[in-house]
Amino acid sequence: MKGLLPKPTLLELDEYNINQRIVEALTSVCSHGVLFSIVDDAKSAVKISKELQLSLSAVYKTLVQLEKLALVAIEKFEFSNEGKKIKQYRSKIKSANISINGNKFEVSLNPLIITGKEQF
Repeated sequence: MKGLLPKPTLLELDEYNINQRIVEALTSVCSHGVLFSIVDDAKSAVKISKELQLSLSAVYKTLVQLEKLALVAIEKFEFSNEGKKIKQYRSKIKSANISINGNKFEVSLNPLIITGKEQF
């Protein structure tokens, strides 16, 4: 059985790892909900938490993961009445496609086009 599959290169492993993480993020109920709740408008973690009825810690954890994968970005900062700086998150994609062909899969992300002052 030895030698049936070619050993993947470091680049192939890295690409697979990133694609795998993106697939996991897109198929996780929490990540999917968070990601697509901020397509149209930037929102704070607290607002996302209330809208989706998720714990605030789950939303923060999800946003950190999505930000590492470059699927969300901080569009702007707002200040609370107490003077706290509040991050407003926005999705960087408007849609995604995952295709599976044999033992390979491909992830296709369609970027969110933002015009004018909104661009981040």
